[in-house]
Amino acid sequence: MIKKITILLVSIALISCNTAKNNKPIVISTTGMIHNIVEEVGKEHIKSIGLMGPGVDPHLYKASAGDVKKLNEADLILYNGLHLEAKMIDIFKKLNKKKPAIAVTASIPKKELLAPEDYDGFYDPHVWFDVSLWKYSVTTVTKALIELKPELRKEFITNQDNYLKKLDELDFWVKEQINLIPQNRRLLVTAHDAFGYFGKQYGIEVIGLQGISTAAEANTKDIQNVVSIIIKNNIPTIFIESSVPVRQINAVKAAVKAKGNSVEIGQPLFTDAMGSADTPEGTYIGMIKHNVISIVNGLK
Repeated sequence: MIKKITILLVSIALISCNTAKNNKPIVISTTGMIHNIVEEVGKEHIKSIGLMGPGVDPHLYKASAGDVKKLNEADLILYNGLHLEAKMIDIFKKLNKKKPAIAVTASIPKKELLAPEDYDGFYDPHVWFDVSLWKYSVTTVTKALIELKPELRKEFITNQDNYLKKLDELDFWVKEQINLIPQNRRLLVTAHDAFGYFGKQYGIEVIGLQGISTAAEANTKDIQNVVSIIIKNNIPTIFIESSVPVRQINAVKAAVKAKGNSVEIGQPLFTDAMGSADTPEGTYIGMIKHNVISIVNGLK
């Protein structure tokens, strides 16, 4: 009898243990950059899921039936906002009636946002390239996680503060690295115009072959304009992006060559998506460092 009671108690304890272990809130983030914030702040207390993997373009991303199922099962949904996930806006609005669906950029002061004339009245969504602005998103995510698990408030705040300190160090490091590029060579030519905030914060002029969104294709006039800038400024390197097709940057290189000049294509930059999870570029800090080192080496 005692043996049976002991077995029963052990079984109950194991069930309780497994239930507690599996009772983590599910947080789904659209982009890898947001997913990484959840990992840094929530750590082992949150089941963090990234919706868009390496090489995925959020401008063009359409949610599959499987994605919608995941979103419905989540306790919290975090997305960039500012029209980055343009084809998922209606889904977020519907889901927000049942559960929190939060744009992590919502707390950034409007005066800090860029509003390009060619982006149909929307703000530039690529705020993560200004590390000082991305810190606002970290505090927004932390607040959302505290509302999910208020009993862990103190731990989440500690994790947030530790991560913000790392971002302050990263911001300073980026400025130091960009200063290694001669002033007359601080001109960054990329596939699409994702580095506006980067250029503003770190003092480098940015020229994107395509506009803010990758939905629009560059035409022959766009390519020729960029070619003229490259030749006039003797730019040594232009850059492709991990989540954008390379054909138009290749067309620029060919057009420069046709005019008797040459330009190299640098290491691919990570823009709208990070690297694989098992690489340094699979973290926000690693992605930024990879990009900066690639840019400095290409232009220096």
